Amino acid sequence: MADEMKAPTPKAVPNADAPRWRSLALAALWVQVASLFGLVAYVLWRGNAAGGLDELVWLSAFDSFLAALVMWWWTATFARVTLGQAISTEPLPGPDAPGAGQLRALRATFPWLTALRLSLWFLTVLSVVNTSSSEANPVALTALLTVWGAAIFASNAMYGSLARLATNPADPVGRERLLGWLNLSAALGVAMTVVNVVPTAGFSSTPNLTSQLVYGVIGLLDVAATLLAFRALQTMPTENAAPQAR
Repeated sequence: MADEMKAPTPKAVPNADAPRWRSLALAALWVQVASLFGLVAYVLWRGNAAGGLDELVWLSAFDSFLAALVMWWWTATFARVTLGQAISTEPLPGPDAPGAGQLRALRATFPWLTALRLSLWFLTVLSVVNTSSSEANPVALTALLTVWGAAIFASNAMYGSLARLATNPADPVGRERLLGWLNLSAALGVAMTVVNVVPTAGFSSTPNLTSQLVYGVIGLLDVAATLLAFRALQTMPTENAAPQAR
């Protein structure tokens, strides 16, 4: 009797859900980029309607515009990294390597965004320290400034971690580092959304309903995109990723 033919048992596909998580994350990240550009228009419109475009309005609009550009390049870089594709920024014969332009732009701009946000944070701290007659609750004010400063630091680390991982997506240490910063950024994003929507009595003026909706939606988009990026990075393929020269 002939031996019975048996079909080979199919091997389990590693990270079978990776394409789905990656698609969801990229969709959310691109929506977040669009919302940041929309925030620029809203800030300018709101400032003009409130009596004129002063320095604070322009600074706020520029902050949102620079954040949108950084997120644009961060998302473009993240799209390649989550495919396990390393990006080389070394000069090559002929055209640049795919993704090199976005990575260079990310590396060049995110420190400036961090510097701008730290400057605004520091000026706010000085204003609070020099205003002895403030009616704001000191505990609430300390919490606000702490969360804001931590969010700036975590965002900077998130941008930088991806910029370093992009040259070698298979690096487990770099991947874990970025996962940690994404996780922390999501938690701080929730706190910052509350801060932007719920004013601190005696410190922030009461926002109108439109502003609360705008900042609330943008905050929720930020948290959702960050969590989806976290999941996409967890499931990304690393088997075929090869390091490239920096």
